Amino acid sequence: MLTVDYDRLGTRPGDLVLDMGCGAGRHAFETVRRGCRIIALDQDLQELFDVKNTFAAMIDAGELTRDVQGQPVSADALELPFSDDTFDRIICSEVLEHIPNDTGAIEELVRVLKPGGSIAVTVPAWVAEKICWRLSDEYYAPKAVGGHVRIYRKSELRSKISRAGLKPEGWDRAHSLHSPYWWIKCAVGPNNNDNRLVKAYHQFLVWDIVKRPFITRLLDRLLNPLIGKSVVLYATKPELELTNAA
Repeated sequence: MLTVDYDRLGTRPGDLVLDMGCGAGRHAFETVRRGCRIIALDQDLQELFDVKNTFAAMIDAGELTRDVQGQPVSADALELPFSDDTFDRIICSEVLEHIPNDTGAIEELVRVLKPGGSIAVTVPAWVAEKICWRLSDEYYAPKAVGGHVRIYRKSELRSKISRAGLKPEGWDRAHSLHSPYWWIKCAVGPNNNDNRLVKAYHQFLVWDIVKRPFITRLLDRLLNPLIGKSVVLYATKPELELTNAA
């Protein structure tokens, strides 16, 4: 299940891409399928171990060639272990809402992005997220370790991105069919995965992801402007201006 549109991000074969906060690796795997080099970064060592194993399984299954350049890295979002202007593209999906110092994290992303490079930042949409917060105190921080510490309005995210030196290029919304799932989970308890309604809706989502029938794809697009679970901001880092010596 991808949140980022790779065509809008502008990825090209051979690009070096940072997947910041890669989690289980859904965007990292798609990135290498497209012929890019990937750094899959996260603080969770178990997630990175699973990502590494999945890369190996994809090679064994013939989905990727053995020269694939996919590297899991453990690091802090506020102290990225990379030189300035390292990456052609950056994906930061569902990460900033977890970080108290999101301004510092954004500044680090800008630092390691090449001039002329592009970035896709995704965060939970305000309406969908607000309903989750209203339904359950367990869903968000500080009670939930690693939970969500803020709800972004588009204007706030755009302002922080712009102040850090990026040029916003456009928006998307995604995953409207996932919003009701999280509302149900919050209503019965975020960790209550045995609830019959939660299990039934989860099965529906798995079926939808695997089968991708036309009717649910159409419904998702129609509902995204209203209840999309995520918003995606695409932005670029301006090219360096060359000045002639006086």
